Amino acid sequence: MPQSAANRWVLLIHQIPPKPDYFRVKVGRRLQRLGAVAIKNSVYVLPRSDETVEDFQWQSREIVAGGGEASVCEANFVDGLTDTQIEALFRAARDADYGEIVADAQCLRKTVPSDSRRRQTGGRGQIAVDINRLKRHLADIIAIDFFGAPRRRAAQEEVARLEARLRPPATQVPAPAHPAQAPRGGTWVTREGVYIDRIASAWLIGRFIDPKAQFKFVAAEGYRPRPGDLRFDMFEAEYTHEGDACTFETLVARFGLGDRALRVIAEIVHDIDCKEAKFGRPEASGIERLIAGLAKQHAEDAARLAHGATLFDALYAALAATTAETRAARKTKRSSRR
Repeated sequence: MPQSAANRWVLLIHQIPPKPDYFRVKVGRRLQRLGAVAIKNSVYVLPRSDETVEDFQWQSREIVAGGGEASVCEANFVDGLTDTQIEALFRAARDADYGEIVADAQCLRKTVPSDSRRRQTGGRGQIAVDINRLKRHLADIIAIDFFGAPRRRAAQEEVARLEARLRPPATQVPAPAHPAQAPRGGTWVTREGVYIDRIASAWLIGRFIDPKAQFKFVAAEGYRPRPGDLRFDMFEAEYTHEGDACTFETLVARFGLGDRALRVIAEIVHDIDCKEAKFGRPEASGIERLIAGLAKQHAEDAARLAHGATLFDALYAALAATTAETRAARKTKRSSRR
């Protein structure tokens, strides 16, 4: 999000007529969904971006159409409230939202059937509906968590635990008995405007499947594959989403890549790409922000893949090192018991 001394914040200053009551409630709920926080009576603030300016402009028009008054302005606070204090207001508001998610998830977890009952009833019905609703609510909150509220991780993990308890066994793509043979120097084709799943999948292909891979970016519609093209994350592609697995997970399974670090990355990519908290990996929120920044900084797909490869190389190295340290610690512990 570009920021400068002149456009750090955008404000909505409004006055709503006392009647009808429902209109005031409607405006309040709308501002809450936008993630705006009040800094004074009838003065709301959002971090300045093209999207938030447009959001406030639409809200301003609605208020005026309802008989009220409203103005939208960009601002930089030079006295009184500091930027740090305003950011704290946003974090506090989102922490309260995440706290509700945690409480709701814990209540729902108590209603999930045991393993034996789940085998008999499928464990679905209203519980599954409630979990999906909770996941959508969590995604909505994450979308307006502009400054990384501390309780986000707790909410994601609680929802992931809840979903894991309901999830039937073997929902992931099973590893094939005979993994696919890795091509050499293939032409790998995907949609333009690459983002998390395609960036990560391209890194996986170049690093572990086809080191001499050539990547081509095409329009989502109207593309006719040429002989030998290997499509990924596209409609009717050779490698794409299968079941509830994203393309990265499909590639890991098809080529028999059982590396623990890769499985963790697959969980991170899945949650970001599918906009859910199925695995609740703590690294997901940070990777999501980095990918968003990378996409904003680089419009060209080739540049996104290049910079994304650096990002995932570093992530893989860190996860692999952690796995090695854990194994060493376990080995030392077993030796000490002897």
